[in-house]
Amino acid sequence: MSSKVILAFEVWHDIKQHIAIYVLLLLVVLSAFSVVYFTHLNRQSTSELEHLLTERDVLDVEWRNLLLEQNSLAEHSAIESEAERKLQMVKPTADNEVIIRLK
Repeated sequence: MSSKVILAFEVWHDIKQHIAIYVLLLLVVLSAFSVVYFTHLNRQSTSELEHLLTERDVLDVEWRNLLLEQNSLAEHSAIESEAERKLQMVKPTADNEVIIRLK
């Protein structure tokens, strides 16, 4: 037999003798890669969560400002002043009122 074939048999015999060690070594390497991968996923998720929380806070502030604006615009005095300023509307006097009667 050639030396290459003998060497292959010796390697195969060595692998069979220490199969448990090789399996454990493979499992340790796979475990290390999975730790790195899941740590990366965790960091990405945490970063995305922080971004979404910041966006939520900005939208919450905008919502509060819109509510304040809505409340201020809904007041009668604000509506009256806008009508007078933009549309040049005035309150009718008693002489300008027209009463329509339906029969």
